[in-house]
Amino acid sequence: MSVTIATRPASRTLFVSSFTDGILDPAGEMLGPIQDGGTLVANTAPGCWGPMITPRLRGGHEVTQPVAVEGAEPGDAIALRIRDIMVTSIATASGHDRWVDGHYLGDPYVAARCPGCGTLYPETEVDGIGKEAIRCTACGTAVHPFEVIHGYTVVFDDARRVGVTVDQTAAERIAREAARYAALPENSVQHSVLTLAPHDLVGVPVRLRPFLGQLGTMPGVRLPDSHNAGDFGSALIDAAHEFALPAEKLELRTDGHMDIDAVRAGAIVVAPVRVPGGGVYLGDMHALQGDGEIAGHTLDVAGVVTLDVEVLKGRQLEGPVLFPVYEDLPPLARPLTGLERRRAEALARNWGLDGIEEAAPISVVGTGPDLNAATANGIRRAANLLGMSTAEVRNRATVTGAIEIGRHPGVIQVTFLAPLRSLDEAGLLPLVREQYGIG
Repeated sequence: MSVTIATRPASRTLFVSSFTDGILDPAGEMLGPIQDGGTLVANTAPGCWGPMITPRLRGGHEVTQPVAVEGAEPGDAIALRIRDIMVTSIATASGHDRWVDGHYLGDPYVAARCPGCGTLYPETEVDGIGKEAIRCTACGTAVHPFEVIHGYTVVFDDARRVGVTVDQTAAERIAREAARYAALPENSVQHSVLTLAPHDLVGVPVRLRPFLGQLGTMPGVRLPDSHNAGDFGSALIDAAHEFALPAEKLELRTDGHMDIDAVRAGAIVVAPVRVPGGGVYLGDMHALQGDGEIAGHTLDVAGVVTLDVEVLKGRQLEGPVLFPVYEDLPPLARPLTGLERRRAEALARNWGLDGIEEAAPISVVGTGPDLNAATANGIRRAANLLGMSTAEVRNRATVTGAIEIGRHPGVIQVTFLAPLRSLDEAGLLPLVREQYGIG
């Protein structure tokens, strides 16, 4: 596998403001390198709807150009500590979608096609507002692989704490200055979803809780960024477009497209390394989302992210591992309080036990074509990582954790309290100590 990494000295702090065209390519050039232990600051572009209505983008999102981390090699892992996430968009829009026949080849996320001249990935320009505003520069035909069938426009307060959905008059006023309200980064090429001016929900207040829909490392095979996961990725198997893959190649994914709402400030994501340098990338910031992202999309925003990177040598992973902030843990996966621990220890002594198990939380990400397959994948990954049987993982997740849905149809978290000895053998105990003060 050919990976191009710049030969200049590694940076302690790296500012990223460039984006891919939607494709994660192991043969492409990476930024950096950044030092092991360095800090990455990125100005991210909105994901989902903006790229989805921008036919030249081929991945369904517009993520940052991957960054090489000094010393990272296949078979290692990279710990990504999310220090800060700041929303910069003033407004955004979203909604449930419908695919539009004739405007794509096989998959509207990755192969938009002009219905007029038949050009794949056509260059387009915005003329006015609404779904007919985005037009092929070659023939003038409106190109919209997706339609919003129930949508809304949201404005945020200055502190980015709350938002409110607006009516048609306000949505259309915002649409005429879409790029400004979206705060699109300078190097972003997407058309803003605000151009569509959806307004089916009016006067609905929402609470912001920003997180990253995409955060991870370069897959070991060329993939559209939104398809770097087992659910979206399954659509690439024997597909009709240029990104088609055989099923076995999809195993080289890194599941960077998680849409898990716990991937927020304070959390630690541990990502597998498939290529030299790792290739850390991020994007698809969401202002908020309920578990499952059940409408298919949520409030995608621009923003600034600060994260620290650390290479974990020899920590081979099948997929991402997450250490959420305490309040994001399922109730049963939260470490015992002092009172609970004393009661459990007394109970154990009363029944002739020497003590109770020392354990701490871990969340293992699983993905697949559907939620059942994703759950099986996450359980298997957790079992392999921690040296357990899948039956033991199922029991532990039942009595000390939960299966949480990141994205419907096929991203989940297997979260539970794992024995400290197992976490230590997996090389993850230092992160447990850091995050939860245990061990």
